[in-house]
This record gives sequence, structure tokens and C-alpha cells, in this order.
Amino acid sequence: MLLVDTHCHLDLPVFDPDREAVLERARAVGVESFVLISFSPAFWERALALAEATPGMVVALGVHPNEADQFDRCVEQRLRTLARHPLVRAIGEIGLDYYWKTVDPQRQQYVFRRQLELARELELPVILHQREAEQDLLTLLEGSAPPHRGVMHCFTGGPDLAHAFVALGFHLGIGGIVTFRNARPLRQALHVIPDERLLLETDSPYLAPVPHRGQRNEPAFLRYVLATVAAERGKSEEEVAAQTTRNAHHLLHLSLPSCSQAADHKAPKVSEGQV
Repeated sequence: MLLVDTHCHLDLPVFDPDREAVLERARAVGVESFVLISFSPAFWERALALAEATPGMVVALGVHPNEADQFDRCVEQRLRTLARHPLVRAIGEIGLDYYWKTVDPQRQQYVFRRQLELARELELPVILHQREAEQDLLTLLEGSAPPHRGVMHCFTGGPDLAHAFVALGFHLGIGGIVTFRNARPLRQALHVIPDERLLLETDSPYLAPVPHRGQRNEPAFLRYVLATVAAERGKSEEEVAAQTTRNAHHLLHLSLPSCSQAADHKAPKVSEGQV
């Protein structure tokens, strides 16, 4: 079985001591591709460098809602420039987060709209984040120009919310929470998500699945997500692996350029101090 971890943060310092071993463990269980989500301007160049050095890795760049105070005209221009790198396949993760209350909701909404517009300009899908903000997120998406393409990352809602995001054009990323005992609405939603809109993710290092709940998550643990999703949908793990891998390749164009091609890319890179 070949798998794609469509949402991981392997560029974070928590992986610095053993990143190569983490990648080896993932490949040993069939995880062939990694979508590295770089959610803060401070990590964008670091993420691109890691992807250039790692076969099977692509990148999404964006400003997380809890980082929205960092977004200004210079950061937006820097994102526009770096997003033209051949390994950048999406803008994200972007969205709304009212749980932590670190950034004013109006500011989050403005930054979200600006990044939606940028993704449309660059013809890239978006990786969405929401926490305790689902209605505002849907309202903003419904008010933005179609077509909509991308992933509702870490989807945890029930069937009605699943229908709403699918109707807008989004895929749903299912992660470790599906293995938790209190994830009944999410498991119910698995019965209504169309095969062609389903994706698997870990959100490493966050939200490790059972039996590793509370530990540092890593892409090798995607197999527990796969097993739970397959059992809930009444399909074999091989069927779900094949379908979700096809979905990821189609949405994110994962026929990857080689590391040497990425390293030879001539588009200008913008350092943090240049713009």
C-alpha cells in the first residue's frame, strides 16, 4: 500500500533530533509522499529547503490564523514570490481559529480573505484550518469567488458539516482524532463523504492517534488512521489507501520534480529581510 500524509509539520524543531529516522519509519509502512504545511513566515524558507532535500515531499505555505498579526503587505509579497517555487502545491494552512483568542476575529477574517485571493491568483488549492469558527468560515467561503479547491484539514464535524464542505468543492482531511472514543460525529461523517473527496493526514507532531495519543505524532502513525477509516467505511485498507492516494495525487499534483530539479529552480527566493 502507498499512502500520502497530506498534512504534516516535519520542519518544526521538535523533529530536528531524528527527522531522518521519522521519514524512514514512515516509508517502511508505505507513506510515499508528505505534504509539509508551513504555517508561519518564520519557517517558510526552512520548509522549502527540507522539501528540496527530501524525495516525495511537497509544501504548502501560508499564514495560520493564530499568526495573522504577522501578515502585512511585505509578508503577502514574500508569500506570492515563494509560492511560485515548483514544490509549493497549496496555500495553507489558512482559516479561522476562535479557540485560542490570540488574534482578533476581524483580523483573522481579513488575512484569510487575502490568502484566498492569492491562492486564486496563483491557481493553487488551499489548506483550511478552523477551530470553533465553522459558521464564519463557511460564510466567508460561500461569499468568495468559485471555484473552490483544497482541503478542510483535521475535519472533525458530523455529516451535515461534511456535506457543506463537499458542496463547496473541498476534500476532507481525516487525522488521528478519528481513532478517539469521543469522535462519534466524525465517524458518522465517514459514511457520507464521497470516496473522491477523502484524504488522510497526521498533523504531525500534533494529535497522535490511539494507541499513541499524547505522544509526538509522526507520519508512520498514518496507518492507524487508515485502519479506522477503512473499518468505519466497510472497506479494505488497500481500497482506502489506493483511493486516498489517488485523491491526493490529483488535487496536489504529486508527480514530483526530482530534488536536483527543485534545487536548480531559478525563481528568486526572498529572504525575511529583503521585502
